Amino acid sequence: MGGCLDIFIGTYTTDSPSKGIYHTVLDTASGNLTKPELAFEICKPSFLAIHPTKKYLYSITEGDPGIITALRIDDVTKKLSFMNRVSSGGRGPCHLTVSADGNRLFVANYVSGSAASIPINSDGTLGEPVQSIQHSGCGPNMERQEGSHVHSMNLSPDQRFAYVADLGIDKVVIYPLDPETGAMIEDKSFCFDGRPGSGPRHLAFHTSGRFVYLINELDNTVTTLQYEEKSGKLSEIQTISTLPDGIFCKTKTAEVKVHPSGRFLYGSNRGDDSIVIYKIDQDSGVLTLAGFMHAGIDEPRHFNIDPSGDFCIVGNQDTNTIALFKVSQDSGLLSPTGITHSVGQPICILMVDN
Repeated sequence: MGGCLDIFIGTYTTDSPSKGIYHTVLDTASGNLTKPELAFEICKPSFLAIHPTKKYLYSITEGDPGIITALRIDDVTKKLSFMNRVSSGGRGPCHLTVSADGNRLFVANYVSGSAASIPINSDGTLGEPVQSIQHSGCGPNMERQEGSHVHSMNLSPDQRFAYVADLGIDKVVIYPLDPETGAMIEDKSFCFDGRPGSGPRHLAFHTSGRFVYLINELDNTVTTLQYEEKSGKLSEIQTISTLPDGIFCKTKTAEVKVHPSGRFLYGSNRGDDSIVIYKIDQDSGVLTLAGFMHAGIDEPRHFNIDPSGDFCIVGNQDTNTIALFKVSQDSGLLSPTGITHSVGQPICILMVDN
């Protein structure tokens, strides 16, 4: 049985035809994707997150200082209305996530290299940041790793730990969360040390909760990690390339997603302009290359897979389009549906199940 999914699209608005956040609807029964319409005019809403109630949406605005905007979702029209905005707790925010209880927003500030925590009020509005933890250090790639660059923040399935991928220092810094306040406990933090120059960017938990997949932007790899639920620690199982053999162009990865079935993993390659697909061994978590999708993909900054696992929407930053792909439930491979729509520099594809 199919259903309708609301899709909100975060964009870049500078030197772009975009004016802000766009909305479209995916009908998973028919495979139809409606033409995106402007839901809210805002500057550079490049990453989005949804509140667990699905009543509120949060958007970053990159800049110095960074800004987080709280928006209310209209039940019928799905248009967004302004509630309030606060500082991101740093400079150049690039990623955010909401806690499962809806009480706290966690923000990755790329430019300042800081991890921030913002309280969410009962009416969905945001309080001022209550924490901003500054990272320090550098990596061997002095063009991209001259200092800390926090690129994403994720919470463990049980909400006991915050995982902060820092591209600049080749680490995932892990903060235990205070069970009463949800605050990151800085003096009890520990790290997974990535390979020098790898540039950890985003991560995804396996549906079983036993494994974590970390995509590394600078060396075009995915690292499979064992997740220890009790301690929160991560340990490397495998690191595998995201690229086809014989690629010599300048490339960098972007997003990583686990298929809802837990059987497949997907990553996006910019430069090679592809989505890589792996099969996941359910016992070991180990990845085996299944294939690539190149057709209709250009600078895939972000993508997402619907909860049924039948469809994938890819945001093509350079061609100002979103493209819809069908997902094979047997192989995990993607096939173009032929449906594309114009959206100026799509950066984030946020799916909201009704």
